[in-house]
Amino acid sequence: MNKASDNILIIDFGSQYTQLIARRIREIGVFSMIEPNNLSLAKLREINPKGIILSGGPESVNQASKLKLPNYFYDAGIPILGICYGMQLIADKFGGKITSSKQKEFGLSYFSRINKSKLFEGNKTPKKFKVWMSHSDRVTRSPKDFQTIGNSTNSSISAFSNEKLKIYGLQFHPEVTHTTYGKDILKNFCKKICKCKSSWTTKNKINEIIHYVQDTVKNERVLLALSGGVDSTVVAALLKKAIGKNLYCMFIDTGLLRKNEVHDVENNIKKNLKINLITINAQKIFLSKLKGIIDPERKRKIIGETFIRIFEKESKKMKGIKFLAQGTIYPDVIESSASSSKSDVIKSHHNVGGLPKKFNFFLIEPIRKLFKDEVRKIGMELLIPHELIGRHPFPGPGLAVRIIGNITKEKISILQDVDNIFIEEIKKANLYNRISQALSVFLPIKSVGVMGDQRKYNYVVAIRAVKTVDFMTANISEIPYSVLSKVSTRIVNEVPKVARVVYDITSKPPGTIEWE
Repeated sequence: MNKASDNILIIDFGSQYTQLIARRIREIGVFSMIEPNNLSLAKLREINPKGIILSGGPESVNQASKLKLPNYFYDAGIPILGICYGMQLIADKFGGKITSSKQKEFGLSYFSRINKSKLFEGNKTPKKFKVWMSHSDRVTRSPKDFQTIGNSTNSSISAFSNEKLKIYGLQFHPEVTHTTYGKDILKNFCKKICKCKSSWTTKNKINEIIHYVQDTVKNERVLLALSGGVDSTVVAALLKKAIGKNLYCMFIDTGLLRKNEVHDVENNIKKNLKINLITINAQKIFLSKLKGIIDPERKRKIIGETFIRIFEKESKKMKGIKFLAQGTIYPDVIESSASSSKSDVIKSHHNVGGLPKKFNFFLIEPIRKLFKDEVRKIGMELLIPHELIGRHPFPGPGLAVRIIGNITKEKISILQDVDNIFIEEIKKANLYNRISQALSVFLPIKSVGVMGDQRKYNYVVAIRAVKTVDFMTANISEIPYSVLSKVSTRIVNEVPKVARVVYDITSKPPGTIEWE
């Protein structure tokens, strides 16, 4: 292979924590990417990483149908770190023994270092510390020429290493924040063992994106699908910096937006970014296409298809448009496509899985490799005002995926009013900037209520607020009951045909942030 790039390749075996590994590596300042376990040798050579991390997974290495790692990964001479299932794969490959145990190990445990290893060098890692475990199988005999370097409460071999081959295994999950020194361990692997440099910085990312756009587009015009959200706003700022007057932004009013969204986006983009904006009113088209559609995946694909067709039609009025730009980010890509045979597609994002296979643009996605917090950091570096960069995320398909069941103009209007009240109240309570995403959902049920001594049989809505860093996992936001009570009171009093408000307290996982 040629000289390796300063990146870490993560091989996904279907773990719920795979995305967290990528996030933690990037926090260290090293670029990381996720690929499936059947990655070809040609692709491995193309990526040319300085290190490889094998994720956990739901499989057992003792199953005949187990997911394997091709031998060319081991033969490449690249340092390897196996986590959980990844460690067990390494043990199986080199002649160790893995057994199933009735005494499973899930949740917090204590790990003890028993031998020296470069994984634990140069930091303040104590001999014993808390770790996060999630496994039933365990390594009961280390492979030949591998040294056991640690054990845990229920596992005599919780870490091993072959310093000569630079191959390491951890039964616990260093990527999970509950593992107190996990980030230090990952840092040692990336920098001390793999010799990666901290080149994944906001400034470098901006320069890389600008050069990519300039090299790709050259002197051609670019049409940006602008939604007014954080992602597309940052893309607009990056494209303006890269190609200047060759940038054209088109904002499509689908009729599925937040209350007063069209007015707010037009004012913000023109005032703060000074970018020419074309607004297309396509409410009737989208409502017609979505009539009678209940399945959320079909909604997403219909919206994606309709978006592109409208862009194609309207762009013909603008001569010389060859490129379509979108604000696709890395979580969109991950959730829209299964990265291994054991990873499920969570949902198709309208700008990923919803796009038609054929359309008359060359597609560019400048922030496709970035997580949401990385996008915000770029926005701050570009001096985008906080009222734009600090907005809560809003799904590309809009309220179509927050209305469970069929979509009508009445339901859209109701949900717009509900959502507007919810956001107003959390802003009044100074909670908006402490919440990562707040949203409202229209439920396909009715409930009995009493208003003005009259029995009413009206709709039920749900409100939801979460805290997250990377939007791959999320915890509920603990909004004070006094605020929730005020929100509920206002909604049932001010929004006709809403009889009841419920509050969603589901984390991600097992839920998703959105409801569909």
